Amino acid sequence: MTIREHDIDGEPPSADVHAGEYVLGVLNLRERRLAEVRIETEPAFARLVADWERRLAALLAEIDPVAVPAHLWPRLRTRLGWSPVQGAAPRGLFNSVGFWRATAALAAALAVVALFVGRGPAPVQPPVIVQQPPVQPPDEAGLTRPVTLLARDDGSTGWLATVDRGHGKVLMVPVPGPADAQGRIAELWIIPSGEAPRSLGMVSTQVAHSVAVPSELIAKLVAGATLAITLEPSAGVPHAAPTGPIVAKGGISL
Repeated sequence: MTIREHDIDGEPPSADVHAGEYVLGVLNLRERRLAEVRIETEPAFARLVADWERRLAALLAEIDPVAVPAHLWPRLRTRLGWSPVQGAAPRGLFNSVGFWRATAALAAALAVVALFVGRGPAPVQPPVIVQQPPVQPPDEAGLTRPVTLLARDDGSTGWLATVDRGHGKVLMVPVPGPADAQGRIAELWIIPSGEAPRSLGMVSTQVAHSVAVPSELIAKLVAGATLAITLEPSAGVPHAAPTGPIVAKGGISL
């Protein structure tokens, strides 16, 4: 059983930073959806999002609009190899007033973020257009899969799980928490209705990763079955049966 980690470069962001990134719109589609689930299920996280929206709205309201200098458009068109006369230029992204207004708004939002994190506003840099790689259809399908919430005993979110039966895996996204004081690891179990738990292997408490599901258990990943996480000794994973306490669980959503 293998685990593929998606974030190995540093510590996971705090809830406050995650809320700020959600409000600024810098998360990718999957991260944004997971943030929306947290808003629906975690009142404390929803309050952080509301605080960011209130603080940014007040600051952005203080930014005065700046008129574009009359000489700017001919210079830009000349640099791009176009005629300085607008009527002679082909239609495209750089000929869109909306594009340049959006670029100016993005620069203002980045300055606000720098103010809040205490790094100070950075010098305004020319806009850079990055060509994004095409999104493959399998990834688009993955973004539309329902998210299964694995809740702790106190009702807070412990993990978010997305079941991909077609590829035989489960994407696990933890809400980072402290390590077990006794050195035990988190182990994921599938509990089909009316059957005994079957181990899917260890899961991380800090970073998102995919858990490969044994071929004989893929058919068990159905609505009505339960995903549960227990604390178990690190030796002998996957275990034949759970021995430690259940720390989070939830019914599979498909």
